[in-house]
Amino acid sequence: MAQTDQAARSAQSAQARALPLQGIRVLDVSQVMAGPFACMLLADLGADVIKVEPLEGDQTRGAMGFKMKGPDSMGFLNMNRNKRSLALDLKSDEGREFFYKLAKTADVIVENYRPGVVQRLRIDYESIRAINPKIVYASISGFGQSGPWASRPGFDLMAQAMSGVMSVTGYKGGKPVKAGVPVADIGCALFAVYGVLSAYIGAQTTGEGQHIDASLFDSAMAFSIWDMSDFWGTGVPPTPLGTSNKMSAPYQAVKARDGYFVMGATNQKLWTKLCELLERPELVRHPDYETVSLRLKNREALIETLEQSFARRDCEDWIETMLAAGIPAGPILSYPEAFGSEHAQHRGMCMEIDHPIEGKVKNIGFPVKLLGTPQRVRRHPPLLGEHNEELFAEINGAQP
Repeated sequence: MAQTDQAARSAQSAQARALPLQGIRVLDVSQVMAGPFACMLLADLGADVIKVEPLEGDQTRGAMGFKMKGPDSMGFLNMNRNKRSLALDLKSDEGREFFYKLAKTADVIVENYRPGVVQRLRIDYESIRAINPKIVYASISGFGQSGPWASRPGFDLMAQAMSGVMSVTGYKGGKPVKAGVPVADIGCALFAVYGVLSAYIGAQTTGEGQHIDASLFDSAMAFSIWDMSDFWGTGVPPTPLGTSNKMSAPYQAVKARDGYFVMGATNQKLWTKLCELLERPELVRHPDYETVSLRLKNREALIETLEQSFARRDCEDWIETMLAAGIPAGPILSYPEAFGSEHAQHRGMCMEIDHPIEGKVKNIGFPVKLLGTPQRVRRHPPLLGEHNEELFAEINGAQP
């Protein structure tokens, strides 16, 4: 009982503490995924994020395939919690003037227009810095603010293709395959947050903000660090490997009696344990499989040999047996299965948010847990222009 009371008091104390970014104002002048996701992460950490939207709203509000009871899509509802919405015509003089007033109160601005657009709107970094020298201004784009490809429109698919990511995805000799999730979009959001927080900390010391140039292309290329290290070291271009790994074998999806599961005997100790579990002790010192390098060289034959043994039992049985022996293994789950798993539920990776139109809305949980100042939902994903009057009154007491 004493431990329970202490845990409750600790939880209450954590809730009472200010979130890390409380007091920081962020203007989210972005749409769709990378920018909104980056700003939601900042909002989850306590920042006052104001989503500055065109009068018709972020285009994700009406995304096909995600429609709900109200006008907003499930995609929008999942990337815009903890924000306020300001519907504003930045092409009008009145709208722009109000944006300037708002920008004077801001610490951070995040935008994802194609390079050149914010200059035409006169809300670019130089224009804002003239009225707020400490502003941290992040520009998210497909290919960056400079370079031969800077003016190109760019989505996640283009970034995956042109960064090299697609060249190592799928199976050798197969059709082009993209990653199953938007790695360039989400990766760029994460890198943008890292840049924003770094620049903000620096501005507190120097009194000067700076312009952050984040692109889907650069972000996707950053994920190649392992593959390109290998290429620069060997001169051999990386190729698709399916679920296998260039540094170790067996380390991939393998077929059991009732389907596939993943496992990894990545070193000699685990390899020996695996051979013991399979009741195949002769494989430990087999001339084709005795070392990691030999197992890599003869990977196809190795997996074929192992799958002859795996075929005797079901996936779940093998997974339990391997885990008991200390060999990493796991099932291949669908998203519904993963989010419905006991572990994901314990980790809070699916949560419900109260919404004025939708009622209970499912949201992706917080991927990083701050145990001293746990993130929490303070605001539902906003309706379009829901906070216009509040912000007009807060900034100048009247509509522009």
